[in-house]
Amino acid sequence: MASDRLVCRECHRVNEPDNETCDACNSSSLTEDWAGYVVIAHPEDSEIATEMQITEPGAYALKVR
Repeated sequence: MASDRLVCRECHRVNEPDNETCDACNSSSLTEDWAGYVVIAHPEDSEIATEMQITEPGAYALKVR
């Protein structure tokens, strides 16, 4: 994952750097200030996804500032 990718402040989804809104929740609150990420393939079977309240597969930032 490149560090220039943008992360949604609302749902923590990692987005492409040229996005103006989040692919997952359509929020326009994107930031480059994030650290760590996790890829969730099967959110229904994942304790991490449950803890982070993630319901859709994808890459998510662990810490968003």
